[in-house]
Amino acid sequence: MQSSRTEYIEETRVAKPLRASVPQAALRPGAAKQKGEGIRRLGREAVYGGQLALVNREHPVRDFHNPVLKGVADADLHVLEEEIALETECLGQLGKLIRAAGAWEDIVVVSGFRTMEEQKAIYNGSLAENGPVFTANYVALPGCSEHQTGLAVDVGEKTSGELDFIAPSFPDHGACAVFKTLAASYGFIQRYKEGKEELTGIACEPWHFRYVGVPHAACMESLNMCLEEYIAYLRDFSYAGKRLEHAGDGWSAESYYVVAHRDGDTPVPIPACDAYRISGNNADGFIVTVYYGDGHEI
Repeated sequence: MQSSRTEYIEETRVAKPLRASVPQAALRPGAAKQKGEGIRRLGREAVYGGQLALVNREHPVRDFHNPVLKGVADADLHVLEEEIALETECLGQLGKLIRAAGAWEDIVVVSGFRTMEEQKAIYNGSLAENGPVFTANYVALPGCSEHQTGLAVDVGEKTSGELDFIAPSFPDHGACAVFKTLAASYGFIQRYKEGKEELTGIACEPWHFRYVGVPHAACMESLNMCLEEYIAYLRDFSYAGKRLEHAGDGWSAESYYVVAHRDGDTPVPIPACDAYRISGNNADGFIVTVYYGDGHEI
């Protein structure tokens, strides 16, 4: 659990799942490439961004993190406020997930990307309204919130009642349950689960989902790991040694870790493959995921 604070001091599928696919955005320059083999050289700053970037009190969001955003309302999803936005790939997969769950009429997006200033206001507002214990349990410190990456989304059950912005209702039945069942197939995890509080620093939040991409979400679910555990687990895999294997419908993938150089560029080896993606872990290195086969739909 996060310790209580009285002020912020600025420092610093029930339904049948659709086939899981690696989205088109995996081919953005610097993220993935067709039929590649060789070395990618990445600067130290690349460690601090990507779909698998770990964000918590020990690993804050870096100032230069600048996600490409799109308004959630523009994707024809229900939103609590019109200005809510998400990172573009995250939003695209969220739309697919909600529709696959048959939940378009039942789920509303309550919160998405937040600036540092917005997170400060939410944190201090919760302190004033809910007190330090509740705030420490359910609101991340400014600079330490996944919402600042654009890869985290809070969702709530669309009812006639008013939704709680901090802790919206998202029960384990109906459309919400179907959403949870299918989430990993579209690259989402419930970020803060019961029993993982000592690792995440946040209490269980059934409404908070983080986009980590395919196939990592399914792997985390099968291993019952939170992101803190999964990032540590991935350090056991390497390009030259054992790689973490994934399997999908018509495709397979492998993941491995590359430690980042403290100074200068880091050479990141890429095997012959149909596509690949590199993510920083926001700590000390890179996670490379390489894809084989045509079924990944890139």
